[in-house]
Amino acid sequence: MNSLRSILIAEDSSADAEMATDALREARLANPIVHVEDGVEALDYLLCRGAFAGRSDGLPVVLLLDIKMPRMDGLEVLQRIRAEEELKRLPVVILSSSREESDLARSWDLGVNAYVVKPVDIDQFFNAVKMVGTFWALINQAPGVE
Repeated sequence: MNSLRSILIAEDSSADAEMATDALREARLANPIVHVEDGVEALDYLLCRGAFAGRSDGLPVVLLLDIKMPRMDGLEVLQRIRAEEELKRLPVVILSSSREESDLARSWDLGVNAYVVKPVDIDQFFNAVKMVGTFWALINQAPGVE
């Protein structure tokens, strides 16, 4: 079993998820990367239910969370995470194309750890994701999250 905690990407765009994964790999992070396509799958992964029942690799080191997703949007996911005792300290970074003030304000009100607007330029996108991944996977010190 890999002792490194995963990085969870909740992103409905397979192209954006693939670019984020490539950027994290380019940053030479050894953490396993898990991609889910919507908010329901993100919560299923975090709570070890549904398709992820029996998963025993602990909580991810960080959740990169898109806002605009089908079935359950990222803001509802964030609200539910902060309401769960075992998830409330999980680092969550919104990685979204939304520049709407209401999304930004609500994200911070709900306890997001960082809000990163996806750059349109691919090189800027890669650099932003590499910095986010490196910070949360290598630099940041979190309280004992399992």
